[in-house]
Amino acid sequence: MISHSHHIFLSKISSMAEMKDYIQLFLLWLLSTIAVRAIIITRKKKSHLTLPCPLSLPIIGHLHLISKLPHQSFHKLSTHYGPIVKIFLGSKLCVVTSSPEIAKEFLKTNETYFSNRFRSAAVDYLSYGSKGFLFATYGEYWKFMKKMCMSELLGGRTLDQLRPLRLQETTRFLRLLHRKGEVGEVVDVGGELLTLTNSIIARMAMSKTCSENKSDDVEEIRKMVTDTAELAGKFNVSDFIWFCKNLDFQGMKKRLKGIMHRFDTMMERVIREHQEEMKKRKEKGDGTAHVRDLLDILLETLENESTEIKLTRENVKAFILDIFMAGTDTSAITIEWALAEMINNPHMMERARQEIDAVTENTRLIEESDLPKLPYLHAIIKETLRIHPTVPILGRESSESCLVYGYEIPAKTILFVNLWSMGRDPKLWENPLEFMPERFMNEENKFDVRGQNFQLMPFGTGRRVCPGASLALQVVPINLAAMIQCFDWKIDGDGKVNMEEKPAMTLPRAHPLMCVPIPRFNIIPSNVYIGN
Repeated sequence: MISHSHHIFLSKISSMAEMKDYIQLFLLWLLSTIAVRAIIITRKKKSHLTLPCPLSLPIIGHLHLISKLPHQSFHKLSTHYGPIVKIFLGSKLCVVTSSPEIAKEFLKTNETYFSNRFRSAAVDYLSYGSKGFLFATYGEYWKFMKKMCMSELLGGRTLDQLRPLRLQETTRFLRLLHRKGEVGEVVDVGGELLTLTNSIIARMAMSKTCSENKSDDVEEIRKMVTDTAELAGKFNVSDFIWFCKNLDFQGMKKRLKGIMHRFDTMMERVIREHQEEMKKRKEKGDGTAHVRDLLDILLETLENESTEIKLTRENVKAFILDIFMAGTDTSAITIEWALAEMINNPHMMERARQEIDAVTENTRLIEESDLPKLPYLHAIIKETLRIHPTVPILGRESSESCLVYGYEIPAKTILFVNLWSMGRDPKLWENPLEFMPERFMNEENKFDVRGQNFQLMPFGTGRRVCPGASLALQVVPINLAAMIQCFDWKIDGDGKVNMEEKPAMTLPRAHPLMCVPIPRFNIIPSNVYIGN
């Protein structure tokens, strides 16, 4: 009995010893695994740089650091933390850069990861769920629309065909200023410029003119464009804090619904009118004599069953709204800022005028074909776009995780490229806060503003470069040149224009530019028919 009990005891001791060995082996394996993982993570962290990041607050992240003018807030962060900063807008991870070198890494070297624009809830709603072109997701539909833009809608041939329409609207604008100037009436320059650019786009997009009975369409679009730019440029809390997604703290949804209802009602009527006219032309067989507007081209594509991508009615309406958004207030704002800078610098106005007078010999109005002979005027526009970029921030969103400039960037990260801040960087520009067109007059600084030079890219760059850049680079210089050529500009007070900015997706002036346009001489063509 004792021997048997002793045997059982020894067996238990042996089992416990084996279990102890297993436990030791398990602990050794566990510790080894932890150590290896720690080494891998440490090496990984060492291989990736850590993005500078200010202290954030719970839930809101860094939203408390963002003012009504986000580009200025981002500029302050860059000044303090460097040319690339990580911030959290609510729960959204964002990267802000103000460096051309770093921007190039994001937008060129790693362009495949950053081919989608960041779109807010407001932008998505205003574009029929991003069914237009500007904010569409990069893919087959976007590629199809880009090809259409460059070959048909905004290609050189279409722009040349529509040149007479642009001349008619410019002539109408100059005659209005001349009438008001003769009686000494003060003009809201920005407001009149917005009417001009809006009318040009309306004529090109859907053959609407101010002389028609439905001229209120053009005025309605003008108001919608202004409201849309304001709402799309607001930092909406609902975009960044997930549990606020369905709340409307800032009252934006009601205004957005109002804008879209008015636009959609108008576009449905205009589309029906165009379709009826197209049917009549087809029946008469005189379609070849008709100069197609952009809506004609889109509707033909809509009805074409053989196209590689089938458009919907919403695609057509969204694209037309994109055209107004991209081409109306952007061009007007650039002209207004340029004129304001020249009023504050009369010697620049005089030099630009002498250049124009030398080309026209004071016998005719400046023409689009004269633009290549006006290098100083182009320098003024480039300097305006440097210090007052029409769109102060480029927004992109990463489609998947990637490594950029040594930083690990997760998928769905929002990238903000601060063009406004780049234009004020003393490392990039001599005396950056001074308006100096002369900086663009030498051979070294003959910048291409179409996105090839990352130091100055007001139209963006790469695949998502603004397709309307060619149109803007005709509308802006020719109308600015005509305003310089035909009028002296008188303002009240000390003769200085206030240069404060107003919050919006674009960069409008905070205070209207109010001037009396004093006619120099009347060379506005009288043989250009502009209607009533």
